[in-house]
Amino acid sequence: MNASAGPWRRGLLIPSLTVFAALMVLIGLGIWQTERKAWKEGLIGTLTRRLAAPPIVLPAPDQWSGLDQAENEFRHVTFRAEIFSNQEAPVYTSGSAFRPDISGPGYWIFAPAKIANSGVVVINRGFVPEGRQDPKTRAEGQVIGPLDIVGVLRWPEAPGLFTPADDPSRNLWFTRNPVAIAQAKQWGAVAPFYVEQEVPIPSGGLPKPGALQVSLPNNHLQYAVTWFGLAGALVAVFGFWARSRMTASL
Repeated sequence: MNASAGPWRRGLLIPSLTVFAALMVLIGLGIWQTERKAWKEGLIGTLTRRLAAPPIVLPAPDQWSGLDQAENEFRHVTFRAEIFSNQEAPVYTSGSAFRPDISGPGYWIFAPAKIANSGVVVINRGFVPEGRQDPKTRAEGQVIGPLDIVGVLRWPEAPGLFTPADDPSRNLWFTRNPVAIAQAKQWGAVAPFYVEQEVPIPSGGLPKPGALQVSLPNNHLQYAVTWFGLAGALVAVFGFWARSRMTASL
């Protein structure tokens, strides 16, 4: 009888295959987190550079449809427009990863802004806390006439798995999608992006605009070390167990 086949008859084949499969999964997860770390660091670097750059003039409306999100999101822009603050759309928020000065719950106040002899851009005018979404509670913050606006380009967000449905009949929104809001509120054709207003700050302080800051979590190194550590522990435990099993069968 082949002596080398002895260990497999002692019940090591199936456990060995199972441990090998688990080891490959753990190593794969560790490699994936390492790749995610590099991606996240690149993203943070890109966003930091864009947010630190001086504003450029907002491209003309005939260029809007050709703007690439990956190349232009989070760029500073400046333009002159008239905000129709009497047509607000409050978008519910529980906080923001880019506005550490904001804590929810509350609302982002979206409104259309007409560029002179040109198109319409939807503006996120800023944050109001719960209970102040009605413009009557902050009349001093309503604006009249053209303004010089500085802000950051953003593209519509997709609703999450648990995001409630928008309720246009109650003027209540849960997804920052300027095109969908404009269609429901009959604002007409608008830019495919929206602008996070930074200045000017309205009289009375509400809605509260503000500068965006990069504060994205980057825990991928910790996760990678965890997965690789589990892989090493699995090898050590299985090696101890297999050696004990083989020794006991001698």
